[in-house]
Amino acid sequence: MNAPPPTPTGTARRGAHAAVRHDSAVGHVTGRAVYLDDMPLPPNALEAALVLSTHPHARLRGIDLSAALAVPGVVAAITAGDIPGRNDIGPILRNEPALADGLAEYAGHPVAAVAAETLEAAREGAARVVVDYEPLPTVLTVEEALEHKLYVAPPQVMTRGDPDAALAAAPIRLSGEVRCGGQDHFYLEGQIAIAIPGEDRDMQVYSSTQHPTEVQHGVAHLLGLPFNQVTVEVRRMGGAFGGKESQATIIAGIAAVLAAKSGRPVKLRLARDDDMLATGKRHPFLIRYDAGIDAKGRILALDMTLAADAGNIADLTPPVVTRALCHVDNCYWLPHVRVTGLACKTHKVSNTAFRGFGGPQGMLAIEALVDDVARHLRLPADTVRARNFYGIERDNVTPYGMAVEDNIIARVTGELARAVDLPGWRAAVDAFNATSPVVRKGLATVPVKFGISFNLPTLNQAGALVHVYTDGSVHLNHGGTEMGQGLFVKVAQVVAEAFSIDVSMIRISATSTGKVPNTSATAASSGSDLNGMAALNAAETIRGRMAEVMAERFAVPVGEIVFDDGRVFARNESLAFGELAQLCWSRRVSLSSTGFYRTPKIHWDAATCTGRPFFYFTYGAAAAEVAIDTLTGELRVLRAELLQDCGASLNPAIDLGQIEGAFVQGIGWLTSEELWWDPSGALRTHGPSTYKIPGSRDVPPVFNARLLADAPNREATVFRSKAVGEPPLMLALSVWLAIRDAVASVGPVGAKVDLDAPATPTRVLAAVERVRGR
Repeated sequence: MNAPPPTPTGTARRGAHAAVRHDSAVGHVTGRAVYLDDMPLPPNALEAALVLSTHPHARLRGIDLSAALAVPGVVAAITAGDIPGRNDIGPILRNEPALADGLAEYAGHPVAAVAAETLEAAREGAARVVVDYEPLPTVLTVEEALEHKLYVAPPQVMTRGDPDAALAAAPIRLSGEVRCGGQDHFYLEGQIAIAIPGEDRDMQVYSSTQHPTEVQHGVAHLLGLPFNQVTVEVRRMGGAFGGKESQATIIAGIAAVLAAKSGRPVKLRLARDDDMLATGKRHPFLIRYDAGIDAKGRILALDMTLAADAGNIADLTPPVVTRALCHVDNCYWLPHVRVTGLACKTHKVSNTAFRGFGGPQGMLAIEALVDDVARHLRLPADTVRARNFYGIERDNVTPYGMAVEDNIIARVTGELARAVDLPGWRAAVDAFNATSPVVRKGLATVPVKFGISFNLPTLNQAGALVHVYTDGSVHLNHGGTEMGQGLFVKVAQVVAEAFSIDVSMIRISATSTGKVPNTSATAASSGSDLNGMAALNAAETIRGRMAEVMAERFAVPVGEIVFDDGRVFARNESLAFGELAQLCWSRRVSLSSTGFYRTPKIHWDAATCTGRPFFYFTYGAAAAEVAIDTLTGELRVLRAELLQDCGASLNPAIDLGQIEGAFVQGIGWLTSEELWWDPSGALRTHGPSTYKIPGSRDVPPVFNARLLADAPNREATVFRSKAVGEPPLMLALSVWLAIRDAVASVGPVGAKVDLDAPATPTRVLAAVERVRGR
């Protein structure tokens, strides 16, 4: 793994584009970083526990709290009827309750909560709550939901050209079906919130959330308060991956209702099993396609359906489906296409945001099709991909109407192929398979084009607050949240660059709705883009005021003032940055400013599924080699080579870490992380003993990640950087495709490979047997 070392303290100034270590790195490895569970609580604080439904679909005929309240130490217990405001925390649609109100719609649905002097008492109280359930019919699969036409939101259809006529006229027609499963976020720090009541019903909430404003709104709705009476703060999260975008509001909201009822601070922290039972996952998808192709493998027409398992409510499913539709094309020109997105209702936990937000499922769909086309025509898959790539001057408009103006996919795939000697690698794999009857190897590549911005244009905005103190130190606050991804240090580097001072002079403070209001979630890979630009705008405002003071002091034009390496120059005169800050204060010039940024150019018509939903695209390519045991289905990823476009990277060390981590997380989704519900609707994979995330032995022994060099963003992003959080996860599709390649090697040339994701040993073995014709 090729991460450059951090720039050591005391050497060259560390601003934008430097490989600066994570601001909390030392705290992470020493245990000194403070998470919510480490925070000292007030002496009168209570601990809380949830009561979860044991039925996937049942009418709540009654909830008896008396036995719980009789447990020594129990102070308060609540049901939906105890919520003083509106029992609704839906992030998009209405009527999505924090506590089940009359109806439980999944096994794990919170139906009540208990607060007590100790966690043990709270859990004992929760165990003694008596719920009278009337079981109702359940729908547990996408197929059942499709049969009964059960949806949590209207269908979405994206169309271009005349797909029906083009399909009918196509020389070759292929159809197929593939499934990809869900994925639990399995963040190291589980869901947690602390709610502290204040004067006049004010509520201070500390939440492990990616979206402080959404938590603020949800708590306010539940308590019947205006937003200005709820303040939400988060310094850091121990991982999130989308699982703390909407789901954190449930935990914070219940804690706040308990705090309001008891008049005491309340901490609600979910144990791992309860966390996995009660909170949503990545959406499983059922994908069906009908494609028309020619003899060279060019896709002439496509009719595809993406059916997402939404779970019991909409949550964030509508925009997840939208993003899946917007990534079905990946890197490929589709002249005639219809893609239908369905948000299927099942009696399972509401699925939600997860790294990639529908993009991985959409890309898996098209890559499965491309792989099927290549095998049907007995062509190399990379040849089929290249023949379908978007053009530069023509054939360069997506199905939703956005021109691909920054197309560098041919460069990216070409550089990767040359760097790893792809033909030689292919020959080595084929040679191995020719002499190995049991263990077979597979090799595959995948290109990635991923759109950056929220699909809803309104969310593409951010604010920041910057103070410069008279000693030259800087206080930075913005609406983004830190979940381990390095956002805080990146934005600090941006401010350091603006003032031309070392990043060690920037003090990063906790995200708070009381400092920067109306924030968007830290999601959609847009954290650095949005908050970096907002912070830059604030810093540039202050720098402009400081430059005017400097120009007046030394009687030079303001245009000649230069900030460089911790000093400010006016021709032959200079002051240290702190000295100029002191001078500004003495002259009563403000050294504080807010900053604001809104992403330009974007627009979206939800009715027609057309527009420009993304400011730009980021590109990547990966090649992966796997080995499978054809007798057991077990597999190992042997080698992975990644090349990722990060524009002019703000921090190469952080970006490489994100690329490596995303890829390994993608391997988990595609190979081992299987969620399994039993026929009664109970999730049985709800802890590390039954749910397999990647471990150290699952990381490829040969694992190289590279940043695309000399590729600054063509759009005016912060210092021409590009987003990195989500796109590399899709590079792991190379592993799934390599498994398909290994399976194909045991059968006749051109045999179709039926392999769903995750490619568990059971599924791999079944696919091998099918290819062999058994």
